[in-house]
Amino acid sequence: MAVINPTATEALHDLLSDGMTLAVGGFGLSGIPEDLIAAVRASGVRDLTVISNNMGVDGIGLGVLIEGGQVRKVIASYVGENKLFAQQYLDGVLEVEFNPQGTLAERLRAGGAGIPAFYTRTGVGTEVAAGKKTEVFDGVEYVLERGLVADLALVRAHRADTVGNLVYRYTARNFNPVVATAGRVTVAEVDEVVDEGAIHPDHVVTPSIYVQRVVRTSSRIKHIEQRTTRQRTETPA
Repeated sequence: MAVINPTATEALHDLLSDGMTLAVGGFGLSGIPEDLIAAVRASGVRDLTVISNNMGVDGIGLGVLIEGGQVRKVIASYVGENKLFAQQYLDGVLEVEFNPQGTLAERLRAGGAGIPAFYTRTGVGTEVAAGKKTEVFDGVEYVLERGLVADLALVRAHRADTVGNLVYRYTARNFNPVVATAGRVTVAEVDEVVDEGAIHPDHVVTPSIYVQRVVRTSSRIKHIEQRTTRQRTETPA
């Protein structure tokens, strides 16, 4: 049964340490556990390895950990919209392990399922496969990828019940389910907590067995990563 915590700081108070590996859900700014990330920032832990699709943007989401100089290595799909992340990578300050997006998702899923490694065709013959073992199956070459397991997983869900079952909302689901299973300990930040049994079993995405702690988010701001507008055209009378 998950422990319901009043604040993100209390949810993480005995879970953070220098040099640990964090897996964090979200895609861009959608579905990011913003309160939990802020608590990591405030804790001052350093030398972190962060597994995430990307690192947010400057000043928002995982970008605050980059600004705080708390991250040593990132395992991600792309640099995205974070200019400081890109600059630190180019300057050699950050170690970055790039993964094809589907491969990253499968590495997290495999880690959560107890699968230490798997073969995939993605990346064969490119820099992605450099230094990795390859094998030929049925005349086709595959590259070996390792599953990912993190010391701590931080996710954002829409709803949790009091035992820790999670439901996500629309595109905020993204990487959160696979991240939730890949943590040795998983903490979920949610919009609302309901009584046990209030979530229909068919609607549960992440079962409570994967979730150790839950905190209700204090943030209601929905950040927009890119806003594109066009001039309104007048409709002829």
